[in-house]
Amino acid sequence: MPVHGVCKNIMSARQKDRGYGTSQNPDRFQQQDYLQLKQILLTQNKLFRDEAFPPDQRSIGQGKLEPAQLAQVQWLRPRDIVTNPFFILDGVSRFDFGQGQVGNCWFLASLGALTFHKEIFKLIVPLDQTCLGKDYCGLFHFRFWRFGKWVDVVIDDKLPTVSRKPIFARSKDECEFWPALIEKAYAKVCGSYADMTSGTPAEAMRDFTGGVHMCIQLSDPSPNLWKLLCRAGRSRTFMSCSSIPKTEATTGDRLANGLVPGHAYTVTGLKELQSQETAVNLVRLWNPWGHGEWIGDWSDKSPLWQSVSTKDREKCLTVENDGEFWMSLEDCCRYYTNIEICGMRPDFLDEDPACHWKTSMYENRWVAGTTAGGYINHTETFWTNPQYRIKVSGKPNSSQTRNTLVSLMQKPDKRNRRSAQLLFIGFIIFEVSEKDEKRAGKFPASFFSSHRPIAQTRTLMKSREVTEFLTLKPGEYVIVPCTDKPDQTASFLLTIFSREETRCYENSGHSFNNPVGKVKKEKNCQDVENKMLLLRQYSDKYEEVDAELLQQLLKGDLISGSFSIDACRSMVALMDESGDGKLDSQEFGYLWHKVTKYKQVFAKMDVSQTGTLSLTELRNALRDSGMSISDELLNLMAVRYGASSGHMTLENFISLSLRLSRMNKIFTELSDGRNVTLSRPEWLFLSMYT
Repeated sequence: MPVHGVCKNIMSARQKDRGYGTSQNPDRFQQQDYLQLKQILLTQNKLFRDEAFPPDQRSIGQGKLEPAQLAQVQWLRPRDIVTNPFFILDGVSRFDFGQGQVGNCWFLASLGALTFHKEIFKLIVPLDQTCLGKDYCGLFHFRFWRFGKWVDVVIDDKLPTVSRKPIFARSKDECEFWPALIEKAYAKVCGSYADMTSGTPAEAMRDFTGGVHMCIQLSDPSPNLWKLLCRAGRSRTFMSCSSIPKTEATTGDRLANGLVPGHAYTVTGLKELQSQETAVNLVRLWNPWGHGEWIGDWSDKSPLWQSVSTKDREKCLTVENDGEFWMSLEDCCRYYTNIEICGMRPDFLDEDPACHWKTSMYENRWVAGTTAGGYINHTETFWTNPQYRIKVSGKPNSSQTRNTLVSLMQKPDKRNRRSAQLLFIGFIIFEVSEKDEKRAGKFPASFFSSHRPIAQTRTLMKSREVTEFLTLKPGEYVIVPCTDKPDQTASFLLTIFSREETRCYENSGHSFNNPVGKVKKEKNCQDVENKMLLLRQYSDKYEEVDAELLQQLLKGDLISGSFSIDACRSMVALMDESGDGKLDSQEFGYLWHKVTKYKQVFAKMDVSQTGTLSLTELRNALRDSGMSISDELLNLMAVRYGASSGHMTLENFISLSLRLSRMNKIFTELSDGRNVTLSRPEWLFLSMYT
């Protein structure tokens, strides 16, 4: 039986707190345990076949191969392709492999960058794997960072081939198979080989590092671009760039200068040379096709190489059609749209190597009707977006050094990468004044209408991740991640990298003041007597009310509601202190007081007078009832108690409020101040009755 969704989320959060999902202790992708599988296979002398990513057309995906090609595909293990296969042969290099029939140059460009970083390579590609020998069982595994956690991905080694040659990524040496196998593992993560079609190098680079990502637009480069690139080059970073896209005037798959339009290239080197006593900044790039190079200034056969010293020329220049070439930084900015930098740590952002950056990461969702408020131009709903408070410490910095990098990444809800519909996303930052610092919970619409943003993403982008490198002076701020339109549901990951000491937290609030819980004395004694007479009218000889009688009361003189018998049973169970399924006069009085109070709150918050609450009105109603809940819990309550129309009836609001108030009280009574510990019988008694 599948794990319950809420339980799964709790388990995931606890595992994260215990260190699961880190690079050293990755989570099991699709619950497949590499060591356990390997032990079973070796004991039973069997070869692994991965039913979670089967060696058939489903794993190739739709639209990648013609039917005639598909008919020729054979799934073969390395030992069936060559007689002496190796996982890795004579080390790893960007020149080991070339692109196959998947449009995944973005992935292979990142793979080329990975080969420069041996320690990271060993993290992603465990080296104790073999294609032959006593430890071979057709089972391999690789590690990737995926949306906030590291996962260990298990595959079998059956590769799609035609005429005994791999049709996707292939090695230059036909006996080496690590490139084809890591591509298969990443295809499994994406959903299929076809799901790897089209992308940006930043996506795979992020999945190889789990660190900080920065995108530099080259249309208007910073004067400090070269210094930043050099710092990144000295650090453990991956760098890539994308060439300008095709235009209507473009003919063929290459431009006249030799570059492939709309193509991903890996940055493999940086060098400052003296050319006739003039400093020249050069960038070395690599085409993951393994061939096809730039033919302009500083290319392999450019006469400009004669203007540098023999030592520099011999050290830098290699005249081969291997896809790698040099070009000036100016030409790079002219013919490429951006440079992507991704590193395990954000130290390349700072000129001070001794500086240690801090990281805060938050997972959340925009949910239609509750926390998906859209862009700031949607003034009535923008405030409902998730909000994050950040307090920056330190002394004011007159140099305006950028000290904060904010990353917003949207998480797909679909299993297959190509099926995921990316939204236009961004974030806006507001300064919180001293008078607002003590405000608890989310800032209302009035706050945002009276405050101007101090920073934001330059534009909302339809991409997996957007980042901004900012200067935040000491003080308090609120960051609001958003989509371009309200009521767009999606999950996201917000990461804040800060140079200064900061305190960050999610701002939706989670407190229970519960003023409704205190029964006020009635001023009108006649009212009290009338209500007690009404109670006695429906009670038995012990002045007790069960669910059936409660339903009659609620349908009658009390609130004229329409409560199901199940809802009434739930109310009785929540208020029943004796556990006999009935309410005595005191318990009923307490319930009655709460029900009538919640009805008053409902009427007050139903500003549209439709007889229902919108999910935005729901938050206000709960707050007015003394209960401030987090966005995450609000989203869950909307699913559990709300209608498909996105509205909530009076019956459901009262049921929700009673349960929320009562369960919080039960926690308070059973907890040690932080946690509740229950035996299995205790848990079953509590959960099955309340």
